[in-house]
Amino acid sequence: MIWNTSRLLRPSWPSAAKASTYECGIVTVSEAREKFTVRYYLVAVMFLVFDVETVFLMPWAIQMKELAVFGLVEIGIFLFLLLFGYGYIWSKGALTWE
Repeated sequence: MIWNTSRLLRPSWPSAAKASTYECGIVTVSEAREKFTVRYYLVAVMFLVFDVETVFLMPWAIQMKELAVFGLVEIGIFLFLLLFGYGYIWSKGALTWE
């Protein structure tokens, strides 16, 4: 009952400007619930995986003097696996955007 009363009492001047997008200024060309391909989500997950893995480089850089040769070998293996994974997904075509 209150909703109906307030609807009758409020001023209402609908216009095209009120219905248009205002957040980014880009004219919409399709619906907001557009389906994305799986490739879009794969790129997002790959970004997160490689981004989180590179965060592991910070503790190693801080403790580099205490870890000495062991730390150097350890980070070498880590970077090799990281670059190997990156090369693998690149060879499979996961990074091509079509």
